[in-house]
Amino acid sequence: MALPAHRKTPLAMRSRLYIITPPTLAPTAFAPVLSSALQAGDVACVQLRLKDVSDRELLDACEILMPIAHRHDVAWIVNDRPDIAKKSGADGVHLGQDDVSIVRARDILGEEAIIGATCHNSRHLAMLAAEQSADYVAFGAFYDTRTKTPKTTAEPQLLQIWSTATQVPCVAIGGITTENCTPLIEAGADFLAVSNGIWSHPQGPARAVRLFNELMDSLGAK
Repeated sequence: MALPAHRKTPLAMRSRLYIITPPTLAPTAFAPVLSSALQAGDVACVQLRLKDVSDRELLDACEILMPIAHRHDVAWIVNDRPDIAKKSGADGVHLGQDDVSIVRARDILGEEAIIGATCHNSRHLAMLAAEQSADYVAFGAFYDTRTKTPKTTAEPQLLQIWSTATQVPCVAIGGITTENCTPLIEAGADFLAVSNGIWSHPQGPARAVRLFNELMDSLGAK
């Protein structure tokens, strides 16, 4: 898939959804759920985040699910593993602070790949990531989350400071739902990274995607 230019570096005109998969899934069974969610409204990308699975399972998940994302013009990002991103033909990789370096990931994936970096609540880490060619930085956790135990907490003001000072897009992550996302949108988050707030929404994932987009539309361009 040729990555649309607006997904790589410029700031979004308004906040957009960055969906993270559930931590465990059966790709074939999950495929129609993902398709329904992506049909429901604007989504910038989907990150495959599966922990403690084999390389074969990661590649199988990419083979089954990535075409669904691409059919909806949605970028496909692999968590932690630039090698799997390369083998699968994914659009990019998201790196934690304990993963391979951004420089190494860029060597593996090339200049056109999307590379994002977890920066916790640190502008210093974010600046380092940007200097090393990260296409976006992720801050959090902004709220309590059941998906993983956060190492740090962050305040919406961090998004405002970052967005005012730089052109590198920022992602807000951590316990984000349709009920609590407004301060993050208003603070200037380019993307809202959401997992449980989509897949465990009481009215279903598709309804969650619609609600997030309605909120983003109502708050207008940043």
